[in-house]
Amino acid sequence: MKKLSARRRHPLAAVVVLLLALAATGGLYAAFAPAGTAKADETAQSLAIEEGKKLYSVGCASCHGTGGQGTTDGPSLVGVGSAAVDFQVGTGRMPAQQPGAQVPKKPTIYTQAEIDQLAAYVASLGAGPIKPTEGQYSPDGADIAKGGELFRTNCAQCHNFTGEGGALTYGKYAPSLEGVDPKHLYEAMQTGPQNMPSFPDTTMPEKEKKDIIAYVQAVNSDKSESPGGLKLGGLGPVSEGLFAWVFGLGALIAVAIWVAAHTAKAKKS
Repeated sequence: MKKLSARRRHPLAAVVVLLLALAATGGLYAAFAPAGTAKADETAQSLAIEEGKKLYSVGCASCHGTGGQGTTDGPSLVGVGSAAVDFQVGTGRMPAQQPGAQVPKKPTIYTQAEIDQLAAYVASLGAGPIKPTEGQYSPDGADIAKGGELFRTNCAQCHNFTGEGGALTYGKYAPSLEGVDPKHLYEAMQTGPQNMPSFPDTTMPEKEKKDIIAYVQAVNSDKSESPGGLKLGGLGPVSEGLFAWVFGLGALIAVAIWVAAHTAKAKKS
């Protein structure tokens, strides 16, 4: 009788076994679920690259080479990253209609899904700047005043102090920043398209880029005011100088003619 009672299970034994089973099941899920998710993401990325390669072969390879190595008609795309593709194709600059001193912005011919596929393929050719997330370029919570200081220090020499754009040398120009998508502003600072220098995070941290984007949006919004009155397009000394010569000098000439005419009449009388 004592042996039988010794073999009798403890009342909590079943509960312990159940908990161990649940823990084992959870462990198995934790072990296999992330791997399955990662495999699915990898498969989706591979499909995006494959589709992007097809789009690249049709619209880009003639200038940039079949493997993105570049030709005499277009630079190498190895290492430019997905951010450069999203900017150039997303603003319609690429594919280019014709060669020239600078490729202008134009309506896009690809959907955003196709642009993402192209970006995935080009990014697979070599590491480069990654397409930013909304949290990186959103101006929410940015310091507009600090952005103005940064913009006048780093950007105003070409884009004008309000982002109206301006002429450069040999037919090149700094485009207007009015109405430009914040994402594309961030990508332009990341990648330095065409004549623009690049500002990676090591040179200009993410926070400073956000401040600049907030400033550009503020000065070009419908709510912005010009404390000096008529801003003359915000083009600075070019339009102001032209205004002074045409209207100011014209007014002085008119006054001189009026004084001379009245002086002649006074002498005759």
